[in-house]
Amino acid sequence: MNGFLVLNKPLGMSSSACVVRVRKRLPRGSAVGHGGTLDPQAEGVLPICIGAATRLFDYIIEKKKVYVAQLQLGQETDTQDATGQVIRERPVFAGRTEIEAVLPRFTGEILQIPPMYSALHSGGKRLYELARRGETVELQPRPCRVDALRLLEQTGENRYRLEIACGKGVYIRTLCHDIGQALECGGHMASLSRTRAGEFSLEEAMTLEEIADASLEELERRLLPMDFPIRHLPRVCVPEDRRRWVENGNPVKPAWLDTPAPTGEALRVYVGEKFAGIGQTQEDGSVRFRCMLLPKE
Repeated sequence: MNGFLVLNKPLGMSSSACVVRVRKRLPRGSAVGHGGTLDPQAEGVLPICIGAATRLFDYIIEKKKVYVAQLQLGQETDTQDATGQVIRERPVFAGRTEIEAVLPRFTGEILQIPPMYSALHSGGKRLYELARRGETVELQPRPCRVDALRLLEQTGENRYRLEIACGKGVYIRTLCHDIGQALECGGHMASLSRTRAGEFSLEEAMTLEEIADASLEELERRLLPMDFPIRHLPRVCVPEDRRRWVENGNPVKPAWLDTPAPTGEALRVYVGEKFAGIGQTQEDGSVRFRCMLLPKE
């Protein structure tokens, strides 16, 4: 089995624990991994890479993600989310108009100071390990990008649902904290759901219960093909009669390509209609494989 399952990860489970649960439903020895960690306190889209698809991790991890977060105004916590201790409370005088007015400050290229309760390293230790011991580290702002940020609705007293489209490295709880600071009332992330990760969305997702109840045949039918999440890459095709040459990992000659390959870019390479892997164009116009995925016949 080679391809991707989309898991609707439940609250309270780590991404690695979900991988273990899925692996138990697959043939013995199957390679299984996830396509980008989702924190235990978050739910939603978690791509599961199966078989040869695990080798495509580097090509799917950087893609844009979409989250829906609940912003709770008036309370700051030490973790910047609902799992932490409330360390400060302030009155809230902001409403929808004020929130929408500050959101443009947090859209585009922004700087974030990472939270102490994170997996980043300092002096050989994880920041969350230092934070649990009551230690703090002076952290420098890091650049990141938020592509879109909008207020969806109010869901409770001083609580609002936000939709965030962003790239890798954005801390959504820090974003909620910083919005609270901009509104001069403080805030934290009350909940988080990932609705899209690159090409993967909730529409294709299965729950752990559905995976546990499904037969192997059904799971294989639900697999998304290995080239599904990399459709943004340029495509080149090699004739079927060159399959043996490709199988052996040899560079593909320019004359064999159905179209000239863009220089220096990662490419989807096909033999006939079969996905063969990821290649990169060389100076002479040939394509050398970075990731060979074509099974030998």
